[in-house]
Amino acid sequence: MQYKWIVLSNTTLGTLMASLDTNIVLIALPTISRELRATSFFDLLWVLLGYQLVNGSLLVNFGRLSDMFGRVRLYTFGFAIFTVASALASLSQTGEQLIAFRLMQGVGSAFLFSNSGAIITDAFPENERGKALGINQVSIVIGTLMGLVLGGVLTAVGGWQSIFYVNIPIGIFATLWSHYKLKELAVIRKGQKIDVLGNVTFAGGLAAVLAAITLDAVSLLALDQFVLLFGTGVGLLAAFVAIEQRVKEPMLDLALFRIRLFTAGTVASLFNSLARGAVTLVLTFYLQGPSMGLDALSAGIFLIPLSVSIALLGPLSGYLSDKHGPRFFATSGLLVSSIGFLLLSTIGRTITFWQLALPLALVGAGIGLFQSPNRASVMNSAPPALRGIATGTTTTVFIAGASFSLGIAFFVLTRGVPIADLQTIFVGGTALSNAPWIGNFISSIHTVYYLSTVFLLLGIIPSVLRGPGRSRAPPIEEVGEPPEP
Repeated sequence: MQYKWIVLSNTTLGTLMASLDTNIVLIALPTISRELRATSFFDLLWVLLGYQLVNGSLLVNFGRLSDMFGRVRLYTFGFAIFTVASALASLSQTGEQLIAFRLMQGVGSAFLFSNSGAIITDAFPENERGKALGINQVSIVIGTLMGLVLGGVLTAVGGWQSIFYVNIPIGIFATLWSHYKLKELAVIRKGQKIDVLGNVTFAGGLAAVLAAITLDAVSLLALDQFVLLFGTGVGLLAAFVAIEQRVKEPMLDLALFRIRLFTAGTVASLFNSLARGAVTLVLTFYLQGPSMGLDALSAGIFLIPLSVSIALLGPLSGYLSDKHGPRFFATSGLLVSSIGFLLLSTIGRTITFWQLALPLALVGAGIGLFQSPNRASVMNSAPPALRGIATGTTTTVFIAGASFSLGIAFFVLTRGVPIADLQTIFVGGTALSNAPWIGNFISSIHTVYYLSTVFLLLGIIPSVLRGPGRSRAPPIEEVGEPPEP
């Protein structure tokens, strides 16, 4: 087997595992709340969101470290951490223990996400990167969506612990495979210094902002607590920008954003993730809510058209963008998804599988068309020595957008549904079919998807402005790094 296909197989397995665990616990939350003693709604929320917050907060940091110490080494280390954390999570006896091990999983997944794109870009020639990154990116999206279905099946068959058991043998195999088969192709410059202040201010600032938004949206913070947490986060991020402009070897080289393809693709990705970050969560609330009343597994099955359309169009779009450039396919994807979200904004109190299939297929088709060309465009634009930080930056933007999307969705939903009833649906409790707020609940869902449509239409602007055709990465001197010794 050619080395590049070994790279793609291993990194795709890594990103698939890490993305599966983003949502796989969502379906298992009702079982966890029953079987883990004294588990509160706050605990369950952190089991779900803590993984994503840690992951998103560390990606840029780990991307920079991989450029300094080796991408394959840190990627393999991430696989090992993720596997050990999965084993420990399956042994949790309390909600607090499960949260701690989920946060540890988030650290491992940050190593996987921040290095996979850079390792693939190192191994594949430019005219094949769209296809390769497309396959890898599709595994991330499909893993996030299929986690709902797989979580329901595993929980029903083997209990909630089985959603973590499944990671252990796969993780051991993949860690050994990565250690013995992957090679470091990047040129690692010796003697670089760690930007400690940059790492601390960025991770702390982003985590504080995302935590403030998500926790306030579900009414778990008082106003003064929200202002303190959000203000602290913004202050740390402002300090981070000031530090990065002055330090000799910054964690994040802000000069990357002088590259038009990098900036345009990153901004377009932000709008895309803002639009679709909450799509599965909102639909899960809807499908398991008082008007539909489906069980968790049936709700997961309703979402299958979304995954199938992404799987079909993601690699194809990447392959075509290698030949014809990314702008047309990425922009078309945003437009197609916006049509799907516009249809979702018209759903009624009940819906059949086939009625939901068309809008979900359009949303998924748009995601598949957009993701692969956009990611290839961004990675091709980054100088080889900065691919780790480029991967970390773009994935951080994606996860931050998705987290903001969840916060927006929770905020809108809690305006029309009592928080106690929303919590009941969240943990799989029985929702009353004659609840007086059902009309407001459906209207809130419509509002969320109207906002998603607006975000996607805004994303078309930077996608078009990226310019036609393909672009090679500029020489490293042009983005502020010293030349190779």
